[in-house]
Amino acid sequence: MKPLVILADGEFPIHSAPLNQLRDAGYIVCCDGAADRLIAFGIIPDSIVGDMDSLSNVNKERFASIIHGDSCQETNDLTKAFDFALLQNPERIVILGATGIREDHSLGNISLLMTYAQKCSIPIEMWTNNGVFYPVLEDKTFFVKKRSQVSVIAFDNGVRIKSEGLKYPLDDVIFDSWWKGTLNECDEDKFILHFIEKGKIVVFITY
Repeated sequence: MKPLVILADGEFPIHSAPLNQLRDAGYIVCCDGAADRLIAFGIIPDSIVGDMDSLSNVNKERFASIIHGDSCQETNDLTKAFDFALLQNPERIVILGATGIREDHSLGNISLLMTYAQKCSIPIEMWTNNGVFYPVLEDKTFFVKKRSQVSVIAFDNGVRIKSEGLKYPLDDVIFDSWWKGTLNECDEDKFILHFIEKGKIVVFITY
């Protein structure tokens, strides 16, 4: 299943894992700020979405037929691109370039994963040059390489989780701060998260 890839205007993919997602994409929605770099890299997106305040005039003219402008200031370009991506009826969405460069943008975009996950029922992932963020709203099994580094970040204070396959079990963790549940490790080739008290969490797994 080839993903629909959204490329945001953060750190451009350089690790082979996100680059492979970009090269194997079935459809690419590019935020306007990232379009110049993607085109210079040698890949033409299927659509360019945003307020067009960052796209070069040359590419505005050259790719006018695939530009979908949105001047709304209530959402950022990543959300504009995500909402447009849903109109393409994708089976899976991979977000690239959403972290790095500015820490405030990175935190904002990571938190938006939960908003996106609640908008639809398809898999959504955010791939960086170090690993992958997954929004999780229900019990989930992750298949990974043994000794992969794993962090579980809760967005709700009331979350309670039972884990299997992690070096440091999460059963007694009180998720009252973002650092709780970070810097863990997978003892096996998979780990399982069971919700005791449901809430919104993001799981980060290194390559």
